[in-house]
Amino acid sequence: MSDTSSRALLERLIGFPTVSRDSNLAMIDFIRHYLGDLGVRSDLFYNAGRTKANLFATIGPDEGGGIVLSGHTDVVPVDGQPWTVEPFRLSETEGRLYGRGTADMKGFIASALAAVPTFVARDLRVPVHLAFSYDEEVGCLGVRPMLAELAQRAHKPALCLIGEPTELKPVLGHKGKLAMRCQVKGAPCHSAYAPNGVNAIQYAARLVNRLEEIGDQLAAPERHDERFDPPYSTVQTGVIKGGRALNIVPAECEFDFEVRALPGYDATEVADELQTFAQTCLLPKMRAVNAATDIRFASLSAYPGLATPPDSDAARLLALLCGSNGFGTVAFGTEGGLFNEAGIPTVVCGPGSMDQGHKPDEFVTVGQIAGCDALLARLADYLSTPFGS
Repeated sequence: MSDTSSRALLERLIGFPTVSRDSNLAMIDFIRHYLGDLGVRSDLFYNAGRTKANLFATIGPDEGGGIVLSGHTDVVPVDGQPWTVEPFRLSETEGRLYGRGTADMKGFIASALAAVPTFVARDLRVPVHLAFSYDEEVGCLGVRPMLAELAQRAHKPALCLIGEPTELKPVLGHKGKLAMRCQVKGAPCHSAYAPNGVNAIQYAARLVNRLEEIGDQLAAPERHDERFDPPYSTVQTGVIKGGRALNIVPAECEFDFEVRALPGYDATEVADELQTFAQTCLLPKMRAVNAATDIRFASLSAYPGLATPPDSDAARLLALLCGSNGFGTVAFGTEGGLFNEAGIPTVVCGPGSMDQGHKPDEFVTVGQIAGCDALLARLADYLSTPFGS
């Protein structure tokens, strides 16, 4: 068999340019054959166009429980970024392994695959599952059909470890996210007669200002949760476009906004409040000038937050593997909330730092990969040791 070290496997994985807009099937095919050579069968869950797939595999006894090692195969684009190394070819300099996805999060997947021979050789008392998804970077979309399929099975995993980059620190929580698009349809006219038209940009601006007011309300001290940074739910407008020429009252304007919500806060409350403002305060004024005007909202993506209790079995196992119960949270989102909603308690811990994720010259250190290898070796020891010994 070829080299099964995490370094060698990471080199292979980085060589697959699995940007979310493109297929991940070449990488999934490589992983499936790698597992098959070790005697591990895997199932694939395709998207509707069969251009992408999730992979789910089980090592050990065919029974309920067990631990899921989860990671996403897709990466963000490199377009327009000033890379000084080839992004889809692993390179090493001074203890750093460079390449798109090294930190987020093919480093963890490489370590998980490198641990498979050890898991296979051990007499595991409960199974280890591998769950590798697509389209996490565009709203945690791909994992959903896999979780729906797993929900139909007789046996459910006991917990999930998501290997997002936390510098191998134990993480129990992150915020949820709601992304929305608002489209304002105005009524055009010559700018010399502006009152005869409905300026879509100006009405969109009022909606954006209302979002800022809602964000200020969410930032009130009584709504803080100091486990998170920032310690409150946030709202921001990220994209806006509209208008064709300065001397034409703009007929269209659209903007995208997001809510990063503390666990337990329903982000749709922000969208509902904004839609109520549009319906009661803005549309009557717009339609008094032109009845064909409108304001429409559409959901772009959403995923729930995560807040695993520190006294849970999942947290205790993570503390054992990390050698620390200094549990923290992360600012970025993961698929963890979706696993948790599916009845699989979830924790987050993986090699690398999100400070490098999504950036040019993304890297993970050799030491972080070695640390992840050691963590998974401790997991193998734990799962092959009889209870109570």
